[in-house]
Amino acid sequence: MKISVVIPMYGCPEAIPELHKRLTDVLHKIAGDDYEIIMVNDSCPKGSWNNIKKVCQNDSHVVGIDLSRNFGQIRAILAGLDYSTGDWVVVMDCDMQDAPEEIEHLYNKAQEGYDVVFARRAQRKDSAFKIFVSGLFYRLYSWATDVKYDESLENFSISSRKVIDSYCSMREMHRAFVMYIQWMGFKRTSIVVEHHERYAGKSGYNFKKRMNMATEILTSQSDKLLRVLFRVGMAMSLAAFIAVIVIVVRHFIVHSPAGWASIVASIFLMGGLLLAGLGIVGIYVGNIFMQVKNRPLYLIEDVLNGRKEDKAE
Repeated sequence: MKISVVIPMYGCPEAIPELHKRLTDVLHKIAGDDYEIIMVNDSCPKGSWNNIKKVCQNDSHVVGIDLSRNFGQIRAILAGLDYSTGDWVVVMDCDMQDAPEEIEHLYNKAQEGYDVVFARRAQRKDSAFKIFVSGLFYRLYSWATDVKYDESLENFSISSRKVIDSYCSMREMHRAFVMYIQWMGFKRTSIVVEHHERYAGKSGYNFKKRMNMATEILTSQSDKLLRVLFRVGMAMSLAAFIAVIVIVVRHFIVHSPAGWASIVASIFLMGGLLLAGLGIVGIYVGNIFMQVKNRPLYLIEDVLNGRKEDKAE
């Protein structure tokens, strides 16, 4: 069975030679010469493409894909998956926080009858703030979609060909690899792996990028925020109606003067709720706008050791 390994590359060019060496040793042990390593350069500013070209020149098993600009990790993964040909496909990051040697364990577990095997991090080697933000997002996403998602799962995984083909058939603008795979419902499991320190450099995902990605994923996969907004609006309308009745009755009984403070506070409260509501609706409309334009999810500048036809998906 042919095995493909898809690796998005951004910000860690120093790891490429060592990553290639360790992957080659592992894959040769599992599949002999029947494997491919697909390295996707997501317009890395540190020169990953130069290192990928060197590896491709020395090893025909390595397919190098150079995207025309930075499209983001998830779309870089999609580009690699579109080009993959293996019966089993591994997705992993380039920083070697997940050891290539774990691929053998993922593969062996898959042979027990699973379509997908995820790596579960025993203990994350990330900052406490990053772990907190990630956990908060997964809890919010689980609430929005009414599905329990495990925050310890990661992109590092092995999937059968039918799973990858199903994933690639969904051409939505905003996507998340792990969540999409779980949503598809194929037979899946996970194994515990050790999470290592980064080989070099630091993560390209800052707080702003993480918040943008979380907003895109949350609003593209669930309409629960709109339903919550509707309920809040109905509750506020009911409260306002009751308040009007109380004010009118109080006016005729107590003959109290109008209160400017309460009027101003009410205006600000309702104005804020209306603006927040319009903002949420605007995000959903923006998602529709981006999707109906039907632009390619990525564009490829060059391909080494792979199919040479132009690709824009």
